[in-house]
Amino acid sequence: MENNAKQNIVVAGGGTAGWMVACALVSQLGHCATVTLIESDDIPTVGVGEATIPTLQTFHLLLQLQEQEFVRETNATFKLGIQFENWGAIGDSYFHSFGDTGREFWAGQFQHYWLRSKREGDAHKYWDYSVEAQASKAGKFAITKNPRMGFAYHLDAGLYAKYLRKVSEARGVNRIEGTIKRVELDSDDGSIHALHLASGEAITGDLFVDCTGFRGLLIEQALHVGYEDWSNYFICDRAVAVQTQADEILTPYTRSRAHANGWQWRIPLQNRVGNGLVYSSKYLSDQAATDFLLQNVSGDLITEPRVIGFKPGKRKKSWHKNCVAIGLSSGFIEPLESTSIHLISSAVVRLMRMIPVDGVQQVDVDEYNRQARNELLDLRDFILLHYKATQRDDSDFWRYCRDMEVPESLKTRMEIYQESGRIHWSSDELFTPNSWNQVLLGQGVMPRHYHPAADNMSSADFTAYMDNYRASIAGFVEKMPTHNEFLESFIRD
Repeated sequence: MENNAKQNIVVAGGGTAGWMVACALVSQLGHCATVTLIESDDIPTVGVGEATIPTLQTFHLLLQLQEQEFVRETNATFKLGIQFENWGAIGDSYFHSFGDTGREFWAGQFQHYWLRSKREGDAHKYWDYSVEAQASKAGKFAITKNPRMGFAYHLDAGLYAKYLRKVSEARGVNRIEGTIKRVELDSDDGSIHALHLASGEAITGDLFVDCTGFRGLLIEQALHVGYEDWSNYFICDRAVAVQTQADEILTPYTRSRAHANGWQWRIPLQNRVGNGLVYSSKYLSDQAATDFLLQNVSGDLITEPRVIGFKPGKRKKSWHKNCVAIGLSSGFIEPLESTSIHLISSAVVRLMRMIPVDGVQQVDVDEYNRQARNELLDLRDFILLHYKATQRDDSDFWRYCRDMEVPESLKTRMEIYQESGRIHWSSDELFTPNSWNQVLLGQGVMPRHYHPAADNMSSADFTAYMDNYRASIAGFVEKMPTHNEFLESFIRD
């Protein structure tokens, strides 16, 4: 294909994944590609991935979306992190905040300073040095530059898909309403030739993006790439979700509360609250999970409880022949760290960087799959840490998690941290050392030693430095508006 010849890209499936992909492709490659999206109003989407991480801001800049319009149209609220309860031990609570905690120095991250202060008898917590954690605790929020607050969003996934659809169609995406009944493969090379709809229409293309969810209609049912099952690590394989009426006070964080057989999420939006229980079918029936969730939510129900099954793991190939799987069709671990929407955005950016110019090149396919796999392996280890680093023994579920064998990569990282407080990290990992620190410390993994460079200051200078840092955060947070106040002003302007 010549550089000046437009290629035809077909997105199979709508929902959050399909419209994120279509919007990105038409926004960045509309000059060299036509984008067609096929979706059926009769096929429901999962639509419960309603908490995000800060990378969504960058994605929206790429799409040139107007932030206030996005917040209004998706009933979004702001998110400074996740509050984890009962994970390390029953009664424990810690915060995984975005942004930075303290300041790094040449020998490592801030935890070494904090470990010194703890050894010298200071009782202040690691999170006392995080602007985001302290703002969350006070129920406050603002978009600031110095210091720059790390934040993400809570959003209505259904409204987000509708918003992106409106933007995408205005920019030239062709939406076709219909159900895909058959995938036609090329008789010569086995690539996808056309998607046949129930209406009898056949949609041909050069490149196909599978956004059909767990079904993997193209990547698995047609191309049979296989699935890498991670259920030996992640025993949660079900979720039940329900929506309740909104509270008057909108907390600027997601809540993740561990229970005897799984964990419960709480995501506050402007007009409602998203609730759900993630659990293992081995230890809890769907009915018992539903009953438990309904007993542990506040506010009147808006929807009926909905059970969703999933198999933790990934496709053995995310890109095969002329088909790229993005979203749930490429795999799924679980929603614990709100990464589902991020994985969609990172996948479509990766695809755009390797977009075929003169037909699909195997070298690009191999590199795409390598990067996608490494991204998921790093994410797997980080999420698995939450289950492995626990002292809970109150149920078979938690005893399994505590005692299970984990990948050598995670085992080694935990051992290094416990010995020296060091976190070896590569720049292409999603979660930074600050994130690892917060989960490790929050769940009771305490290093035996810290880097000797943290002893450079005299005791008096060191105490003053730490005191001043906390005081600067406290003064900054005190001047911030509440989350409700900021949100009302932000939407109104």
